[in-house]
Amino acid sequence: MECYLDNSATTKALPEVVEAVAKCMSETYGNPSSMHLKGVEAERILRTAREEIAATLKVNEKEIFFTSGGTESDNWALLQAARAAKRSGMHVITTSIEHAAIANPAKQLEKEGFEVTYLPTDEIGRVSVEELKNAIRPDTVLVSVMGINNEIGTIEPVAEIGEAIKKTNPNILFHVDAVQMYGKVPVYPKRMKIDMLSVSGHKIHGPKGIGILYISEKVKITPLILGGGQQKGMRSGTDNVPGIAGFAEAAKIITGKMEEDSALMCRLRDTLIEKLTKLEGVSINGPAKDETTKEFAAPHIVSASVKGVRAEVLLHALEEKGVYVSSGSACASNKPAVSATLKAIGLPVELLDSTIRFSFGIYNTEEDVVYAANAVGEVLDTLRRYTRR
Repeated sequence: MECYLDNSATTKALPEVVEAVAKCMSETYGNPSSMHLKGVEAERILRTAREEIAATLKVNEKEIFFTSGGTESDNWALLQAARAAKRSGMHVITTSIEHAAIANPAKQLEKEGFEVTYLPTDEIGRVSVEELKNAIRPDTVLVSVMGINNEIGTIEPVAEIGEAIKKTNPNILFHVDAVQMYGKVPVYPKRMKIDMLSVSGHKIHGPKGIGILYISEKVKITPLILGGGQQKGMRSGTDNVPGIAGFAEAAKIITGKMEEDSALMCRLRDTLIEKLTKLEGVSINGPAKDETTKEFAAPHIVSASVKGVRAEVLLHALEEKGVYVSSGSACASNKPAVSATLKAIGLPVELLDSTIRFSFGIYNTEEDVVYAANAVGEVLDTLRRYTRR
């Protein structure tokens, strides 16, 4: 049996997405910047896709900009918004549990003379709104907080943070990395006082290599990529029409049945946790571990630590049984670096290198999680017998 439980790394594309991508590559393959009929057809696809994606966020289509994915969107928002606002101040606030696509641009800003405050979290990975308010200074120009943590599935208080920022200083920009949030829980930038929002197509059963950055029309930001002036001069480069068409298709479908899919994933999450916690030495990280904090838990992510077994060893042992998981963020799971998120929530040192992530998508079933939990139990029995010898 093959059991894919690494959907926070990437997802299997929907059939409708594959069809939309293939059609753009084989039929409506014109360059949307061309003035002939093929170009006009492609430009029409872009316009429709932008309108459809904007509708899922309840924003204006003019505020949607296509990028190559979440990393580019995060880089663009953090670097270029901060640089554009530096005459007003050079202080940026983010958190200690951000994805590398935010953490590394923040380091770059520090090299350029900005001061960056990294907010701590509690033991389930939640940022304190009060601590955020206390961190805001007269020279603060930008705050960036991820919507859902990609490793432990913590839902951050985005709406409360947005409200707090704008009440303190309406000129401070608020960016949200919504790569793990979009399509899983409701996110509406204007209601939540979000000025910029990053989304990636391949996390919602769309294509890889495509994403968006929502930029409120009130935001002053400069381009990250310069060239032929596509997308109103804000993001140059030939438009990825197949990717954009596929992304729009995925966005419509996934947001259209989000409540139903999220309820399914919550059931899968709870079943997996129930079975894993019966195994010796297995513990759950983040808000999903406790009934009192589960309201802050994403429906699709389970982080589990296995005492005495290295994550890499467990990952490959499960792979042999057809179970595919990851050790933290897929963007860093092939590197030996210790997870900043796990350190931030105070995970014991002996568990930092013994943590794996299960993540669900719309194709997963109850059978998948039961099989995966049983496989973990079998693998642990084998590994521990070998260790005792």
